[in-house]
Amino acid sequence: MPVRLSKFAIDGTCADFSHPWTSSCISSNAGIGLDALEESLRIYVTLYLLAFLMRRKKPTKEDIKKIILDILQSTAFLTWSGFSYSLFVCLLSRLLGHVNILTVSYIPSFLSSLTAILIERPSRRPLLCLYVSNIATETLFRMGVWRGYFSPIPKGEVYIFAMSATVLLYFFRSKVNKQDSIYKILRLIIGPYEETEYTIKEDPKVSLENTEGGIEENKDIQKRRQKNKFDILLKSFETYKYLINILKTRSKHVSCPHPFSCAHYILTGSVRAFSYGIGGQLALKLILQFKKLLRNPKLIKTTIFQRENLNLAIFLGGYSGLFRLVSCLLRRIFRKDSHIYAIPAGLIASIAFMAYPNNVIALYFMWKALQLLWNNAVESGKVPEVKWFVILLYCLGTALLFHAALIEPQNLRSSYFKFLYNMSGGRIAVMSRIPLDMFGLESSKHLQEVLRKMHLTGKINYSF
Repeated sequence: MPVRLSKFAIDGTCADFSHPWTSSCISSNAGIGLDALEESLRIYVTLYLLAFLMRRKKPTKEDIKKIILDILQSTAFLTWSGFSYSLFVCLLSRLLGHVNILTVSYIPSFLSSLTAILIERPSRRPLLCLYVSNIATETLFRMGVWRGYFSPIPKGEVYIFAMSATVLLYFFRSKVNKQDSIYKILRLIIGPYEETEYTIKEDPKVSLENTEGGIEENKDIQKRRQKNKFDILLKSFETYKYLINILKTRSKHVSCPHPFSCAHYILTGSVRAFSYGIGGQLALKLILQFKKLLRNPKLIKTTIFQRENLNLAIFLGGYSGLFRLVSCLLRRIFRKDSHIYAIPAGLIASIAFMAYPNNVIALYFMWKALQLLWNNAVESGKVPEVKWFVILLYCLGTALLFHAALIEPQNLRSSYFKFLYNMSGGRIAVMSRIPLDMFGLESSKHLQEVLRKMHLTGKINYSF
């Protein structure tokens, strides 16, 4: 059980803890602002260019102009967020003549987030809110566990994912208007055939006849190919096509919306999702370790051939296969299709998440489910629309994260602490926690543990 909060307010100025390397608030704020500008520009140039390249579109003058303006606007938002945080810390400290558990970080961060988010484009605010809320939820949970208020639930992330994904799949199968990005992810994993608006354009009988014709055609190809017995690659390919065509002709219930047989539908969905998982995991690992692999290319083989690279693929392939299997079984049993089947199918398919239990994914799906539930309630008139709700939630979440970074760094996700470290030019680690130890949370001790764990340094000299 950690030490209880011993003091609410302590005597001191911003120079004692916020910028101990200089007594000048102006110099400190300028230094943080410059480092924040450099890091923000690097982040958003990379982000927007990658997003554009993924569209596979030839850039026009208008596209280039829009990308530049978007980069500048997002850079201004993130830069002001870092600069104004330090500014508000100094202002509140000087106005009050002391610092307390709220003004030391939480309120300054809330004010900086409020002024910064208004700079960013309205279309990006929900995405930023979702990202911050994800990390803030985990941080709040860790703070509660650290204080002994409750204990972690074994496989808790699996339960969160199962309930959240099931809600999203229910909307995926029942709603016609689906503009949210989460539906694109579900469509990639589950496939388009489970959607309400999907209709089969071809007669199933015609499809089967075409398939049978394909089998006869394959037999003719096999006869012609006997002359070339050494062409193993061609033989393997033709055999694969032959087996797939046989699989397509297996039985399918009339209520199933997918073409070809249920066996083909389940198997191809699993294989496709599995390949997405393998490709995504390898690409992510190679990108994150690019500098390390560039220095030592011999590590590429060991990086690629690791057993853990299969975890995401097993989860995605298993999830897709189980969802399709249960959906087809329910259609056969009840002899009709229904969006209600998404509930049992989604819950059973979530077993696959045990192969890749990830807090980030679980909380992302949870917040997406809550967002869509709220939007649905607003649309149906059950709850009133709350203006600025997204902005308020973003500010509350960001304030919690900045508070944890300064007062309780051990309860903050490592990736976010590293983000703040880079944004501040390392100043988040140099800010003195010794005066803040009077709050009774042992902030300086836990900061050293976090820095040692993350291989970061807290001994940096600044000229301003």
